[in-house]
Amino acid sequence: MGRLSTHVLDTMHGCPAAGMKVTLQRIHGTHAQAVVSHWLNADGRAPGPLLEGDTMDPGRYCLLFEVGSYFRERGVALPDPAFLETVRIDFGIADPAAHYHVPLLTSPWAYSTYRGS
Repeated sequence: MGRLSTHVLDTMHGCPAAGMKVTLQRIHGTHAQAVVSHWLNADGRAPGPLLEGDTMDPGRYCLLFEVGSYFRERGVALPDPAFLETVRIDFGIADPAAHYHVPLLTSPWAYSTYRGS
């Protein structure tokens, strides 16, 4: 059974990004439709899969990570405007039976991602 998950690590503080808001969108041409939003738990993970089973449809998706708000809430003084406010990761799901894991490593000034396992 396929599923989509995410995990965020705060590389500035060296810890999971507990409390960061993440929104999954489904992309239809030039339009985006919100699917689900979560605040990450103490491990920097959504409380469950973002998609799984019958909701794992092939197509284009986007994850929106609210990094600016997260770092402000941690007491980090950010410039106005912040260098990174929302990190947007566009990706595709081709095989709905596969596990797609989209981790994010972030600080207020940089981020990286990859397809995890």
